Amino acid sequence: MAEHAERRHNLAPQKQQRRELRNNLTSAEASLWTYLQRSQLAGRKFRRQHSVGPYIVDFYCPAEKLVVELDGAGHYDVVGNARDIHRTQYLEAQGLRVLRFENKDFWSHPESILAAIEAAFVKK
Repeated sequence: MAEHAERRHNLAPQKQQRRELRNNLTSAEASLWTYLQRSQLAGRKFRRQHSVGPYIVDFYCPAEKLVVELDGAGHYDVVGNARDIHRTQYLEAQGLRVLRFENKDFWSHPESILAAIEAAFVKK
């Protein structure tokens, strides 16, 4: 095992951007955060606007190595879709699992989104 593992989470150069994103959550992210904060979902701690390498993810559960992304309209064109594929591949290469949901699905069925997140927990 390497003496000094390369640090990939919450890098200093991204600190201000993470702070700005936390202070300007989309309405869907803000609503989901009310369910995830303070370990409310099955006792799991989540972080919002957490950076992993060059990316800032919407929500991250360290205990589960689980990333949760809420995607709005900007993700569903050719460029946005390609960017998301590359981003997901990078995150998975870091040993993380990624769940993606559309904002509209969260608004329609928040309980289904929460159930899907909880179902992804490996450590029961």
